[in-house]
Amino acid sequence: MSQSISRRDALMQLALLAGGSSTLAAGPTRAASEPPHLMPSDPTAVALGYHADATQVDPKQFTNYKPGETCSTCLQLKGDAGQPWRPCNLFPGKLVSANGWCRVWVKRP
Repeated sequence: MSQSISRRDALMQLALLAGGSSTLAAGPTRAASEPPHLMPSDPTAVALGYHADATQVDPKQFTNYKPGETCSTCLQLKGDAGQPWRPCNLFPGKLVSANGWCRVWVKRP
């Protein structure tokens, strides 16, 4: 027994199939509301001497670094206190570690 389907139904099914297969091919993704974490290898991070862990900063290489300076105490860091990853004015669209540091650190008043 042969059933005919309308052109409209065929196109709708094709569109659903194409959309579903592209979603599966993309694999798991982050929540759309959460920006990616800043990687120390990011070109802007390298230029600003960003470290995700301030305890790993070499004071001989970064002479303006003082122990105890972290992104969580910097004027540039935004977001809610206590969050481990937060937005920063210097790295738009990415989250920085609250325990991090970069050479543009400015003491929060």
